[in-house]
Amino acid sequence: MKNILVSAAILPLFMATAQAAVIDNGTIQLGVDTFGQLNVAVPGDVIGLTDLRTGWEATSPGCLCEGWGVGIADTAENGSANNAFGVSGLTAVSFVADGNSATSVTEMGTSLRITHKFAPTPETDDLYRVSVTIENISGAAVGDLRYRRVMDWDVEPTPFNEFVTIGGTAAATAVLFASNNGFASGNPLSGASDIGAVGDFIDYGPADHGALFDFGFGSLAVAGIFSFDIFYGASLTEAGAFNALNAVGAEVYSLGQANDDVFGGGRDRSTFIFGFSGVGGEVVPPSTVPVPASALLLFGALGMIGSLRLRRKG
Repeated sequence: MKNILVSAAILPLFMATAQAAVIDNGTIQLGVDTFGQLNVAVPGDVIGLTDLRTGWEATSPGCLCEGWGVGIADTAENGSANNAFGVSGLTAVSFVADGNSATSVTEMGTSLRITHKFAPTPETDDLYRVSVTIENISGAAVGDLRYRRVMDWDVEPTPFNEFVTIGGTAAATAVLFASNNGFASGNPLSGASDIGAVGDFIDYGPADHGALFDFGFGSLAVAGIFSFDIFYGASLTEAGAFNALNAVGAEVYSLGQANDDVFGGGRDRSTFIFGFSGVGGEVVPPSTVPVPASALLLFGALGMIGSLRLRRKG
C-alpha cells in the first residue's frame, strides 16, 4: 500500500489541460472526465470514486470500466463514453468544473444533447448527485430512448475481489435489464450480458465484477427533455448507505464492498454506493440497523487526516 498526496496546486493546471476534473465535497471525491464518465488520471494516480474518510478507491484500480451510453432503439443510433472502450458516437460540447462540481454537455449526432451535472447533495455528505438531462434536438420524435450506466466495482483494499449488491430493479418500470457485468461497453443497444448475476441480488461474490443498468425511457417529442438522477458515494457502514439512498430518494442501487466487509461493519472500510432516481421505482427504505456510535467516532477521527490523502494499492 502506498500513500499519495495529490497537490491542490497541481490539480487546477491538470484539469485545465485535460478537460477533466477531480471534485470533492470533503467526504466523497470523484474524477470526472470530459464526456461525463468517471476515472481521471492525475500525476501518479487515477481518481474515480474515493471515500476521503478511509482513503479507499472503488472504480479506478485495474479496468477503468465506468461509463455510459445513450441510444435510440428505433433508429439504432447510439453513443457511449467509457475510458476502457473509448468514446463513440458522441461529440463534446462543453465541460466546466470548480472544486466541488462539474458539468459535461455532449451530443449524439444531431439527435440528442446529454448533460451530466455533478454536484454535492444537500441531503447527505455521503453522496454526489449527477443530474442527467437528455434533450431531443432533432426534427423528429424519438420513439424508444435508451440509457446505460455501467461500472466495474474494484473496491479497495480488496480490488478485483468484492461483494456486489443490486436492488430496486424489480419495481422500477424504466429498468430493462441489470446485471453484475461491469465490463460491458456503454452502448445501451449492445444487448444484455452478465457474469453470474442478473436483476436484484444481495452480496454476490466475492469476485471481480460490477454493475450494469439498462433503462428504457420511452418516447421523446421534438425539443422534449427527459431528466433523472444518478448517485455516487460511500458510507462507513451498510446501514449508513441505505440511509443515504433513502435521504436522496434513490429507487435503484448497487453497493460494492470489500471481501472482508460483506456486512458493512466498518473496521476502516467503506460501503460504496451507485444509485438512481426518477426511473419509475420505489424509494429505497432506510436501514433498520442502527449505525454504531463507536464506528462513527472511529471514522470521524480518520476524517481528520488530510482530505486529499489517498491510500492506494501498491
